[in-house]
Amino acid sequence: MHTKVHHDGSPLYVSNSCPVIGDNVRLKIRVSNSNAPAKIFVRSVADGEPVIVEARQSQVVGQETWWIADLTIRNRVTNYRWLLSGGDWNYSWLNAAGLFNYDVPDSLDFVISAGAAPPYWVMQEPVYQIFPDRFARDSSSDQLGVVEGTDIPGWAIPRAWTDHPEGRGPNTPFELFGGTLSGVVEKLEHIRNLGFGVLYSTPVFPAGSTHRYDASTFQSIDPLLGGNAAMDQLINALHGLGMYFLGDITLNHCGRNHEWFVLAQDSNAPERKYFYFGPEFEAGYECWLGVPSLPKLNYLNPETVAAMINGSTAPIRQWLEGPSGWDGWRVDVANMSGRHKAVDITHEIARVTRETMLEVAPNSVLLAEHGHDASADLDGDGWHGTMNYAGFTRQVWSWLRAPEFHEDFYGIPIEVPSISGVDAVDSIKLFHGRIPWRALLSSWNILGSHDTARIRTVVGTRERQEAALALAIGLPGVPMVFAGDEIGAQGYWGEDSRTPFPWQDKDQWDLATLETYRDLISLRGQSKELAEGGLRWVMATPDVIAFIRDGLESSFLFVISRDPALGISLDLNEYGLSEPEHVFGFTAQVDEGSLTITIPRAGAGIWRLKGNVKHHG
Repeated sequence: MHTKVHHDGSPLYVSNSCPVIGDNVRLKIRVSNSNAPAKIFVRSVADGEPVIVEARQSQVVGQETWWIADLTIRNRVTNYRWLLSGGDWNYSWLNAAGLFNYDVPDSLDFVISAGAAPPYWVMQEPVYQIFPDRFARDSSSDQLGVVEGTDIPGWAIPRAWTDHPEGRGPNTPFELFGGTLSGVVEKLEHIRNLGFGVLYSTPVFPAGSTHRYDASTFQSIDPLLGGNAAMDQLINALHGLGMYFLGDITLNHCGRNHEWFVLAQDSNAPERKYFYFGPEFEAGYECWLGVPSLPKLNYLNPETVAAMINGSTAPIRQWLEGPSGWDGWRVDVANMSGRHKAVDITHEIARVTRETMLEVAPNSVLLAEHGHDASADLDGDGWHGTMNYAGFTRQVWSWLRAPEFHEDFYGIPIEVPSISGVDAVDSIKLFHGRIPWRALLSSWNILGSHDTARIRTVVGTRERQEAALALAIGLPGVPMVFAGDEIGAQGYWGEDSRTPFPWQDKDQWDLATLETYRDLISLRGQSKELAEGGLRWVMATPDVIAFIRDGLESSFLFVISRDPALGISLDLNEYGLSEPEHVFGFTAQVDEGSLTITIPRAGAGIWRLKGNVKHHG
């Protein structure tokens, strides 16, 4: 699979992935001396017109030659690809999807977008997700888990902590298990000890359900979770540990009982224009996917933008301000926000949201939920990244799925397919190639969430779950783990996966899986190479995937298998690497630069390697 030529968006190859318009960016490409072209060019597009720049040889390093070219950034988004010709090459294009011996469209070019860099912690720190009603009760709460002095709302169906959610049925959104924010504080040591640096919580605003995406206000914290005081306690505890907090908000819609929508029932109220009303809608107003409890917001109305995003009391601004300010937002159904029939102002909504956040909290992050190809929405000055269901989760599930897993394929009405490692890698490469490198590094590598099946249930075994986690921490992007995955929790779909964390019964915990998560998440959180390093694919077979993450000083080799496999051998010299240090999992024999790896089971092996690229300026 080694193509003898490589370039990606990492610092090894791109001098500045966050330029301003007018900057010159130095690009580098490495080519094997055994397969050397006579000439290399960079083709970019400036002001809509192709521009060709010839590269020049820079330095011979080991068995490779590095070439460099300078690219002037003239537009907000710049596409480019390499042309190799002469010598052993005829006519070959290298773009983000791979090497092609014929003309290719611009859609899979490498991409550089002008604009400010995301805060580094966004790329560095692994993310732990909680569904607050199901994570932890306050040790001082009553037998129902309800905070003292708080009334149980009429919609709620109280459940015991040891119960299992009913699953698919009329009670699904209303089962109240009684988790609180103070309960989360009591369990932060568990999260931090695993190596996570970010806590992401699904919504915490008052609502008419326990999922809380139907908020009745964005201005306060649900008393069922402990109210504003409990939220301040949590933020202060997280910041005291050097951790970050991401809130969850729905820019696309609010709840039917939201104070704005209640006022909007008066046809003369200014809030009426916050929404889409009309006889053409079945409910009398537009709502999310036809669900009447979730009326859609109208961002063609400037007052809606002010109320939700950039006004003095807007929630986007409010919760980032002050000493207990949050560190960013995950935006629910971000792909639909600002899109309605002929209206498509999603990019503008994302841009205004990010501008507002940077004004209030320059170190904050804006992360979009997006269930399919998000590339059109990740072009620089809006969302920092996305929940990468399309370019990571689907491929991992399809490669590692257990034969007995027969649930739907997350939004597609067929069961999860079974594909080879070759197809999984090819698909990942296509999705990686469509977004700027910095957006890829800021996106989340998700094995499962509160909306999906549990990864253990999808893959079936502890060993395949290890393989999945190794992909999440090893590939570009930020690993996000749904609370409970680290102890082998099970679940076949969203609500079936939203089980209360069994703090009271550690006999339910898979301690071997817990140890694997502690090892791999900690490795990811401490490694600059895994946060921002380049990616070179080494091998893809039906059962084995191998890749290298390159840093300026050292690199990591990952070998991941879904089943026992024959040992594989790699000539490290061919990759400009040496001195393998075993880090995790599978073992290997080393002989004069050759690494022979034993693969006795599903799982992963990881080695740290020395590289000679640090000698190249």
